Formats: sequence, C-alpha cells, structure tokens
Amino acid sequence: MTHRVVDFELPSGDEEGMHTTPERGLHHNNGSQRSMNSAPPAPPDQHRRTSLVVTHALPEISLADFGTICKGTAYRQIRRGRKQSILSRRGWGNYDPSSRNIRVGSTFTDSSATEETGLINKSLSVDSDVIPEEEGTAWEGLVEMFTENKINYLFVFIPFAVWSHANKWSDGSIFILNFLAMVPLASMLGVFTEELAAHTNDVIGGLINATFGNAVELVVAIQALLAGDYRVVQASLIGSVFSNLLLVLGMCFLFGGMKYAEQEFIAQGAVASISLLAFSGVALLLPEFFGGEGDDSKDDTATISRLAALLLIIMYGLLLWFQLKTHVNLFQGDDDTLALIPFSWALTGLVVITAIVTILSEFLVGSIDGFCTEFNLGRSFVGLIILPVVGNAVEHISAVSVAMKDKMDLALGVALGSSVQIALFVLPVTVVIGWFTGREMTMKFPQFEVALYLMSVIIVSMCLSNARSNWLEGSLLVSLYALIAVGIYFEKDLE
Repeated sequence: MTHRVVDFELPSGDEEGMHTTPERGLHHNNGSQRSMNSAPPAPPDQHRRTSLVVTHALPEISLADFGTICKGTAYRQIRRGRKQSILSRRGWGNYDPSSRNIRVGSTFTDSSATEETGLINKSLSVDSDVIPEEEGTAWEGLVEMFTENKINYLFVFIPFAVWSHANKWSDGSIFILNFLAMVPLASMLGVFTEELAAHTNDVIGGLINATFGNAVELVVAIQALLAGDYRVVQASLIGSVFSNLLLVLGMCFLFGGMKYAEQEFIAQGAVASISLLAFSGVALLLPEFFGGEGDDSKDDTATISRLAALLLIIMYGLLLWFQLKTHVNLFQGDDDTLALIPFSWALTGLVVITAIVTILSEFLVGSIDGFCTEFNLGRSFVGLIILPVVGNAVEHISAVSVAMKDKMDLALGVALGSSVQIALFVLPVTVVIGWFTGREMTMKFPQFEVALYLMSVIIVSMCLSNARSNWLEGSLLVSLYALIAVGIYFEKDLE
C-alpha cells in the first residue's frame, strides 16, 4: 500500500462529502479530467487549500507494465492459463505450483541437485490419494498436451507424408501432405519449448524461448539454404514477418474489436517492437543501396549483408540482455510457472519433434518447384504466403483467442514479438550460416519487398500510436496483407 498526497481546492463546507477513491488507470481518467476542467469554479472567497490522502494498492509489476516486446513472456502467460484450465478440469488442484519439488504420485524428487545449473523443477505436486501410480500425473499431463488442441489431429498425416516421399508421389502431393503434417509439429514444438522453459529459471527459460520460439521457420530456411534455393529462404522469412505483423495483428484487432468497441494496450512495448522492425528494415536497404550491380559487386553485397546480419544479431542479444537482465522486472508475469511433465520428458519431446520437423521440412522444400509447376504458382507466393502458415498457424489462433478475451497486450506480445524474433534473429542467422557453409545468401531482397516491408511497419506504427485498437484498424491491416498477397501472386510473371 502507498499513500499519495494530492493538493486541490474545495469550496468550504464540502469536507463531509470528501472521501477516498482508488486511483484510476492512465487510460481511464480522461472523462474525469474533462469533467473537472469544465466544472464551474467556486467563488474566490470560498476557496481554501485542502490535502486529500488517496490510498490505493500499487499493482505488482507484470507484462502489462511494458507491453508487447517479449513474445516468450506473452506465450508463457497464454500457456499458463491453458494449464490451469487442464488442472481444474481434471481435478489436479491439490498441488503447490511454487514448490521446487517434483511430486508425481507418491514419489518426490528434490530439485536442489539441479540448481547449480540453473534448472529449477516446478512440476506437479499431487497427493498420492489423487494419483496412486508413480508417474501417473506426468503421463496424463503428456496426453493432455497432445489432445488439448484439435489441430493436433493433423498428426495423422505424418506417416502419409513420409510414405509419399519414399514412394516418389507427385511433388504436389508431397508438398501438401508434409505441409499438413508440419502444422501440428510446429504447435507441439512450441508446447515442449514452454514445458522445458518452465523447469528453468527466468534467464535460461528466456534463452530457450528465444532460441526455439521460431524454430520451424529457422529449420525450413536452413533446409532451403542448403538446397541453394535462396529465393525461398528470403520469401519465407519476410513472409513470416508480414504474416505476424499484418495478418495476425489485424485479426486480433478485428475479432477483438467485434466484441469490444475499443481495446487498450501498453504503447511502450509496441513502440519498441516497431522501432526494432524499422531497424531491420534499414539493414535490408543497405545491400541494395551500397552493394552495386553486376558480378563485380557480389563480394560487396555479401560483405555488407554479413556485417548487417552480425549487427542484427548483436541487437537481438542486447534485447535479450534488456529483457532478462537489466529490466527483467518489466517482463515478469506470474511468479509461478506450471509444468505438466518432468524435465527429461520435455527435453526428449523437444529433440524428437525438432528431428521430425527437420526431416519433413527437407521433403517439403524439395517438392516446392514441382508444386509450383503443378498448381501454376510462383515460388515467391509459396514462400511469402503459404510457408509462413506452417510455423504460425497455432500462434495465430492463440493470439486471436486472447484478443477476444480483452487481453490485447498478450496478443501483441505474440504478433509483434514473433516478428521481431524473425527479423533480428532468424533472418541474420541464415545469412551467417550461409557464410560459413559457402552459400551466397545475402540480405539483398527485391526492392518492392523491402518497400512493402517498410510501408507495413509505418502503417502498423500509426495504428499503434494511440495505444487503442478497434475493428476498423484490424480490417485495414488484414486488407493490406491481402493486397500484398495479390501482388506477390503475379510476381511469377516477372521471373
């Protein structure tokens, strides 16, 4: 509790009507301020100076104190809500989520042995009369993780995806089957990443989320890079930014605005995210402006791209230092992080899912040319519009879902945070990997794509400038994404 002294003038005789009221938030006191400004003044001889002590509880620092720059924190908050729902539905409420012991059935595992490495277990602590078998809760928790999202029914396509490649089906069939199979894999990769992070401290958990938060996009980009398909690499990465920045954010504004006339969010984090995206846009301009044209300029273009990529990675490292070290209190959500399965299970699941994604992404990338020929589509359209759906589908649904619950800061954390992570980490990392593997991967994108990127950043910044959203702004962003898709569709005629 804290006390704040507010000095103002009251007409004499009104002391009895004076009372204390909780201080309202910054975004909700405009009406009161206008009422005070428009009220008629009391006669001068009735004025006297009075001090009013306003007592209110200061809120704990949480995600909403800074806003939307950290995708990992936002996604963790979303996952925590889903875990709480599972625990409530299954009747697993008799455990202490802040405990550092793993209690599965009647077995306790102390986590003190792992504290030296920074790994802190925060799994379920369930009384033995609720789950009598050892590891019973962990197994049921694993089942809940796979069955909580209906999109995971697409796992049935995994054997067909492998079979189609092994038996050399048409490229169109291989692409479609592997595409469908990778959607739930991307979903579970995010789930296992969060489960693994839930067993660690804030720093290591943040690093895990920062590394694996967009692992599917990174794996697909690396596979295309190793195959020498640089155009698909560039298109898939900038397409992921377009998808998160315009489609996801627009859908959040649109569907949230259909339920609420106007939604508010913290502008500070949104402005920081947009600034970082603008910074990456400048890095995309450098090879085009200073790299030159012709074969003689290839070395300069590659050098500029690699130096720009290193600077982007450094900037991303500084962002992580800001989030995890110097200003960690701005990004902390709930103090307790729940885990449904043991640490070893989460690590094993993450490794297995990543391996399967790597194999299927190789099949997917290898079938792109045949798929484009079979369906008469341009490779740029496949990269910018279709491939981003693989890694972002579930996150899109999650962001829109929390936006419709009037939690716009979490929705923005997913949409803008994912865009920042791709622009400042995934994209430059592919350039560096190309550098060390002898591939001439550069950051020299087509001019019109860079122009569309910067214009999108500017338009989104305008929509975020007033720290409020509505369905009209959402329809604007979705329409802008549709316009870009129409233009990219016809790019195949220019190739």
